[in-house]
Formats: sequence, C-alpha cells, structure tokens
Amino acid sequence: MNVITKTLQLADGRTITIETGKVAKQADGSAVLRMGNTVLLATVCAAKEAVPGTDFMPLQVDYREQYAAAGRFPGGFTKREGKANDEEILTSRLVDRVLRPLFPADFHTEVFVTVMLLSADGVDMPDALAGFAASAAMQSSDIPIEYPISEVRVARVNGEYIINPTFQQMKSADMDIMVGATKDNIMMVEGEMDEVSEQDLIGALKAAHEAIKPMCELQEELAKEIGTDVKREYCDEINDEELREQVKKETYDACYAEAQSGDNDKKHREETYEKIKSDFVEAYDAAHTELTEDDLEEKHAEIERYFADVQRDSMRRSVLDTGKRMDGRATDEIRPIWCEVDALPMPHGSAYFQRGETLSLSTCTLGTKLDEKMIDNVLDKSYQRFLLHYNFPPFCTGEAKAQRGVGRREIGHGHLAWRGLKGQIPSDFPYTVRLVSQILESNGSSSMATVCAGTLALMDAGVPMKKPVSGIAMGLIKNPGEDKYAILSDILGDEDHLGDMDFKTTGTIDGITATQMDIKCDGLSFEILEKALLQAKAGREHILGKITETISEPRAEMKPQVPRIVAFDIPKEFIGAVIGPGGKIIQQMQEDTGATITIEETEGVGKVQVSAPNKASIDAAVGKIKSIVAVPEVGETYEGIVRSVMPYGCFVEIMPGKDGLLHISEIDWKRLETVEQAGIKEGDKIRVKLLDIDPKTGKYKLSRRCLLEKPEGYVEPQRRPRGDRSERRPRRDGERRHNNHESNNNEGQAND
Repeated sequence: MNVITKTLQLADGRTITIETGKVAKQADGSAVLRMGNTVLLATVCAAKEAVPGTDFMPLQVDYREQYAAAGRFPGGFTKREGKANDEEILTSRLVDRVLRPLFPADFHTEVFVTVMLLSADGVDMPDALAGFAASAAMQSSDIPIEYPISEVRVARVNGEYIINPTFQQMKSADMDIMVGATKDNIMMVEGEMDEVSEQDLIGALKAAHEAIKPMCELQEELAKEIGTDVKREYCDEINDEELREQVKKETYDACYAEAQSGDNDKKHREETYEKIKSDFVEAYDAAHTELTEDDLEEKHAEIERYFADVQRDSMRRSVLDTGKRMDGRATDEIRPIWCEVDALPMPHGSAYFQRGETLSLSTCTLGTKLDEKMIDNVLDKSYQRFLLHYNFPPFCTGEAKAQRGVGRREIGHGHLAWRGLKGQIPSDFPYTVRLVSQILESNGSSSMATVCAGTLALMDAGVPMKKPVSGIAMGLIKNPGEDKYAILSDILGDEDHLGDMDFKTTGTIDGITATQMDIKCDGLSFEILEKALLQAKAGREHILGKITETISEPRAEMKPQVPRIVAFDIPKEFIGAVIGPGGKIIQQMQEDTGATITIEETEGVGKVQVSAPNKASIDAAVGKIKSIVAVPEVGETYEGIVRSVMPYGCFVEIMPGKDGLLHISEIDWKRLETVEQAGIKEGDKIRVKLLDIDPKTGKYKLSRRCLLEKPEGYVEPQRRPRGDRSERRPRRDGERRHNNHESNNNEGQAND
C-alpha cells in the first residue's frame, strides 16, 4: 500500500481527512473522506475509449447511503438497499453539475463516479461532503479534468454564516445553500432561504467560496504527491478544420440573421436552422461525389458538431452586439404571461400558468394526516405534509416517444419548486398538500412556471399561503477575453443551452425563498452575480403582479369536494382513553360517525385531526372525543347511563369511562328500601347532578333527587345521636373482636 493522507481544518476546529491508496485500488481513482464519525468512500472509473459517435460527456454520478452506516436495517420485505431514493438522486445531481462542465469539450469517454456513505452518527451532514470526496477521487486518477472542485453547505444561524453545519445547527438556520466551486470560480448553487435579500445570498456565496479554496489546494497537493497531476492522453474527436471553417463561412450569416429576426416561434426557429444546415449538407454532398457513404456519414456527424458551434456563436454575438434576443425581446424583458385559476372542475385547486411557450397545468389536492409521505432514509425518519411532483411528458417539446418513469431531471426540478413554495404554507394548516405540475408546453424555465402555477393552484384551493411566490430563470452571455456581457431575464430553452448560466430564483415580494445556479464559463464575478440577482428581482415582481391580478389572495372558502378537517389538542394523558384498548374506541367512533380520526403525541400534547366530507360527521366525532377528554365539574348536570344496580344505590356513567355513585338516599325525596322501587334498572338514561369529588380517591358523588321538585311539607329525617347505642345495628363478629381488643388495651393502659 502507498497510503497518502491529507488533513484540512475548518474555521470551527473540525477536521476533514482525505485518504487514498488504501481501499478500492482497482478503480482509476479512490478516496476515503472522514469528518468526525462520518465516512465517505468515493471512486471513479473511466472507459479506455469513447463509444464511436458520442458527441457529449457521458458522466454518471451515483451517491448511495448504506443503512449499516447508521446501524439500521433497511425497510421493506427484502431488508436491503434498493434503487436510489430522491435525496440520493438530488445529492448525485449536485456533484454531477459541478464536475460535468470541467471535462475537456472533446472528451467523450464514459466516466462513472460512485460515492458511498459508510459511517454516520447523525451529527454532520454527509451530502455536503460528497462533492469534495468525488473530486478527491478524480484527482487521484489520471482522468482528464481541468480543475479540482469541492462543495460545502453554508447556513446562516443567528446572522452568522456557518460552513458545513450539523443537523442540530440546521434546525435554527434561515438559509440552507449548497455551493460547488473551483479555486477560482463558483460553478453551482442550490438551496432554500427564508425570504432573504440578494445581498445576504451574495454574502453566503462569498463565505462558501472562501471555505472551498483550501479544499481545492489540498487536492492539487494530493495529485502532485501521487503523480496524477499529469492526465491521460485521449483522442475522442477527429476534426476536419477545413470543413469547420467552411461550415462557419457558409452558414454563419444565415444563422446570425435568424438570431436577429425576432422570431418568437420555437418550432419555426428550429425549422429555419434545420433548413440552413440541410442546405449546406446537400451542397456539400453534391460537391463531394467521390466520397463513400461511410465517409459522408462521418462528415455529416462533423458538420452537425460544427453547425452547433456556428449556431451558438451567432446567437451570442447577436445579443452582445445589439442587445436583441432570438425572440426579439430586450435582455430584461419578460415573455407574455397568461394565467387562469379554477381551470378544472373536480381538483381541489387548479391553475394554468403560461409564459411565452412554456405552460404548466398545476393541480392541488388536500388530504388528511393519513396522506402524509413517510421518509425513511438512513439519517432521516420523518413525515412530509407538503408534496410537489413535476412531470415533463415528451409531447411538451413535440417529441414522438413514450413517457417512461420519473427521471432525475423531474425529481430535481420538482424539488427546486418544492423548496421555493414550502415555507409559505402555514405550519398549523391541518391538511396534507400535494401539488402536481404537468408541463404541457416547454421552451425554457418550466420549473419556474411550476412555482407560479403552484402558487395559483394553492390559492385556488383555499390554502392560506403567507405570501404568493413567483420564479424566474436568468441567463448570461459572456465570451472569453471580453469584458462585455449580457444578463438575460426569463431565458428560452436555446438561451439556456447556448448560454453561460442558468440562474433560477424564487421568492415573495419580501425576499428569495430558493435558488439554483449552474455556470458554464470561467471568471464569473460577484459583481455579475449581484447584477443578475437584482435583475431577477425586478422580473419576479413583474410576474407576481400578473399572478395577483388573476387571484389576489387565497379563497376564503374551500370547494365543496374538499374534505373538511378540524384539528385540536387534548391532554396527553387522555390519548389512551380516546384510542382505547387495541384501538377499539377510536375505531368505533369512526364507524359511528363516518369521520376519519388521527391522533399523535407531539410536544407533550395529543394532536387530534378529525376529517369528514360533511360538517355533521365532524361535529359528531368531535363531540365524542371531547366527551372522553372532558373533566366532570361539581355542580354540573349530566345525562348519564345506569351501568350497574347495587343494594345501596347504582353506578351511573356521566361521561365515557367516568362512573359515579348515585346512593339510594339521593335517588328520590321519599325513603327507598331498594333501588328498584324507583323504577331504575341497568341501561336506563337518567339526569344526575355531580355533588362532590373525593379529593383522595377521585370518586364522584351523584344526586338525582336534587333535580326533582321537593315535596310540600318535606322534613329531612333526623340523624341518631352518635352516643345512642340502643338502636344501633348489632356488631359483626369482626367488629366485636376488634372492640374487645381495644377495651383490653385501654384497661392495660389504665392499670399502668
């Protein structure tokens, strides 16, 4: 073994250790990262050659958490880890988005990065360390990548920025941002905030970048020590520079003219560019009849690549030269917006939101506590009461293919929209909320359309949102070596693909609630970021105005088809009484009333939810529960049920589970020899008054006669004097022996 270890100390004194050369030595590169009791293993493997015809970077990143890392068994029947869950996919995407732009443009070999969580004690958050571990494994290999990277989480707690906070610290944070960067440039940002300002976000990015710089320097030292600072040679592209120049010369002017045309129809633009390319291919084929079919196929692939470069360069030049975009807008102009609420008759809330050629149909469904989503991850066992699902069917971009399962893109876009909206749903709102965004048309910024349509659908459903939320995607055009740049508001799909930045922000009128940024260029200054954020703020406010024009506030009344819910607290000592042995009482109440009842202990009280399609069922269920948890009060009158009859009286249930003694002397004003003389039998309903509660035993003393009219001339029977023994009942044998014993003791004391 040639084990090499590097250690880095964070500002708060915690240390991160990177070790390589000990395990996974057959991979192209591997590294073990340790922080406290959290241990990650990262490996990277690359194929020897690219698959012929590949013209993109086939990178795949997989982050996986082992349940054994936390000393737990996986759930489910098989008791083993299955496919990646949403959180693992989201962490994989965070790493992928930082690494992918740093591979050489002509490197097309398959690369697989695997990061495994091997140990965790629930103190430090492992997802913040995955990017650092993956890059360290990459630097310990000869796979060509331009720069080392790292990722950190930055949180703000009590106004202070904290790098890689613990789970405990995150509970009081108002900002949760993941930042990925090289030593010189920020490459990726994603996170959520509690309506913070643009300046606060910039401050968090600066704090994160300062923490990342020494992590990148450590990896440079590691690569030099191992000898992997010199990367492998490769040849994944064969280029014909003469053909490249010919494509540019013969198609650039036509592409530039199309970029300047102001054509706001995506399909028409695609057809125009396709015709420019096909005309060139047709002319090229006619001029090169000597080439075989295989040679022509190879040249066509090269033309495809070179034409994409021409299309990119002409669009960028058009924006930088004239400030005019492909669809004719100015750089800070928002596409036309159309909104409609109550779009569908039966969903609890529904809305259309269209911006340009991007259209989201969002529906809101309100459910009970039973509809909550259970999270059972390695370090997180909880319930989620706000869900957002994003769907991107192929027809929304005109693709002729079947829709398969949910992909990583859908999970990532839905998660961003979820982060943007979740803070505006009150914590005491009793419903479980599910938003579904169906993207019906797409030409850029569909995740931000989801945020806007989601806000409309929530308000249409009557969800009492604190404030409406809007979202916008910003772009950037900046050519290397030029000081001139252009920031684009509300970007098109082509501007995202051909530009240098995709910077999404969501927020209310008072601040940012979520953000996601990917950067594809070098040298992006904080000045540019701040300008982009301020331009985004103006765009968000414009969109918010369109939303509130459509529906200014949540509906005061929910729609008739929404199940009604009543939520209230009960003392925790009554939880068992409401549920009953084996759930018998709560099940019977649900059967009797038709309502759904849930109860759980939280913060020292019982949280009860009663839901039903009508008010009568809810009132009946609430009445039954409150009768169980109610405490009898002295002086109050109750409608009770006779549960048992005894010679000295009867026991009456005045509340569920609460019986009191109605003594024979308190049944009627007249003297009764037996209870039956009053016509009382088991199962009868009678009105009684609570006279007293024994402070020691808690027993209830009841009276019926005090509720009856006193007979005229009634005289209360006289009690016998305590000293008069002549008419006292004879003592039982036990009493006589006890008294004789006492008299003997007294005589003995007198003799003494």
